[in-house]
Amino acid sequence: MALAAAEPGGVSSAIPQKDVTKLIVATSIGNALEWYDIAVYGYFAIFVSKAFFPNEDQTASLLLTLGTFGLSYLARPIGGVVLGAYADRFGRKASLMVSIVMMTFGTLAVAVMPGYATIGILAPIAVILARLLQGFSAGGEFGSSTAFLVEHMPHRRGFVASWQFASQGLSTLLAAGFGAWLTSAMSPADLQSWGWRIPFLFGLPAAKNESVVTRVFAEQKLRVLLGIGAIAVTTSVNYLIVYMPTYVVKTLKLPPSVGFQAALAAGIAVTVLPPIAGMISDRIGRTTHMIAFCLLLLVSAFPAFLILTRTPTPMVIILVVLCLGTMKALYFGPLAALMSELFPPVTRGTGLGLSYNIGVTVFGGMSPVTMAWMGSFAFFGNLAPGYYITLCGIVSLCALVTIRRTKADDGFA
Repeated sequence: MALAAAEPGGVSSAIPQKDVTKLIVATSIGNALEWYDIAVYGYFAIFVSKAFFPNEDQTASLLLTLGTFGLSYLARPIGGVVLGAYADRFGRKASLMVSIVMMTFGTLAVAVMPGYATIGILAPIAVILARLLQGFSAGGEFGSSTAFLVEHMPHRRGFVASWQFASQGLSTLLAAGFGAWLTSAMSPADLQSWGWRIPFLFGLPAAKNESVVTRVFAEQKLRVLLGIGAIAVTTSVNYLIVYMPTYVVKTLKLPPSVGFQAALAAGIAVTVLPPIAGMISDRIGRTTHMIAFCLLLLVSAFPAFLILTRTPTPMVIILVVLCLGTMKALYFGPLAALMSELFPPVTRGTGLGLSYNIGVTVFGGMSPVTMAWMGSFAFFGNLAPGYYITLCGIVSLCALVTIRRTKADDGFA
């Protein structure tokens, strides 16, 4: 059986069924390496802060590091629009290649950058520029790769697009796995001196534009807003997982290995479960499935952190993060398909790139620094992540209910 492969301008060509598996594997591996490259900075934030943002006040140094993590996400909507429009005109593969090259340069810069002790103020400035380049690159990757997948397998969009997020789970496994290994195998001095650079080096192998962009902004603003809202709760949990090694050390006063082990457990869930959730959504509908798990996250996030902060043992931390990661994974699975169905093929790359990257910028990239900042207030304290995820859950629930009620022309409900 041949499937329709959409080319720029909506022209389709047939591809053999057997090639679909190769497409999923190739796109998923590329997506995993892209997300690994941009997320590993957050996992090793404590070590990066000491290398590039030294400060007598350790909290201020960490906030600068996490702020730089969040700052890179400001470039993502721009990358989403520019590279998404490029994909809509010149093809998904061409845009993906540009994204991969830019991500490689950004990651290499962080991996080999001399520290503050060697080159002074140039070190943090160069790291910020490298992170902006990574953010721009990642901004274009999601829209291009998701459109590429769903247009090759339109009758199973939920399943095929779910691999976008399963592959992000793989990036979590890689980054957290490196953290768990390095913190147990290296001395703290060696890890701070040079060991933290190893995970960055590992990631290295790895119509007219204007008219498309104008059409998205002029005619599809609601679709963009709904896509942003739908991603809020899942991306907030994702960057909570990224933040866990820091939260465990700074807030719970435990070894960083505990945070990495918890993230590793969540990474397994986020790798394995999205395709299952995607297949279920193909049968019962995207919003039916996602509303159920959004409600589950909404009512469980705050109690989970109550348990975690009152009984901060390694096993409890790992179980709580695993539970949150499992619910996130089951919500996550159909999300790429839902968002792709919000936009027609001619603007899909641009619309996906814009809505996805604004969503992860507002609710994801800024999450670690926001949670760290909230935690500095007595009212929120150690429960700041629980409050934050609850708020994001309300945003996503409102978006999903609106999508279900709207049932726009693509039949995405």
